[in-house]
Amino acid sequence: QLQLVESGGGLVQPGGSLRLSCTSPGSSLDLYAIGWFRQAPGKEREGVSCTLSSGGSTMYADSVKGRFTASRDNAKNTVYLEMTSLTPEDTAVYYCGAAWGCGYYPVPTEYDYRGQGTQVTVSS
Repeated sequence: QLQLVESGGGLVQPGGSLRLSCTSPGSSLDLYAIGWFRQAPGKEREGVSCTLSSGGSTMYADSVKGRFTASRDNAKNTVYLEMTSLTPEDTAVYYCGAAWGCGYYPVPTEYDYRGQGTQVTVSS
């Protein structure tokens, strides 16, 4: 069983930035595709990004393209989601997920494993 742990959420003003992290204590993420998805109250779950395993490409939702960047540091067994130019519409609980692939667009919202989520609130 793969355990995923997210961190880095918080309160940020519109236009600000945050970096989320996702790691797996005791297990390597190297072979997994790692994605981020978010859930806001009253809204459907939305896939944000999905990065293929080591050295693979990343797909992004249109809503975050150009603002969010996903990356992997295999040496640290950590996947990051760098979020810039945040708006109140980005407010949600953000989850990371792991699967054997990302499939085809749109960005997936279902994964074999997922973390508990981290809250991101964008507000002045």
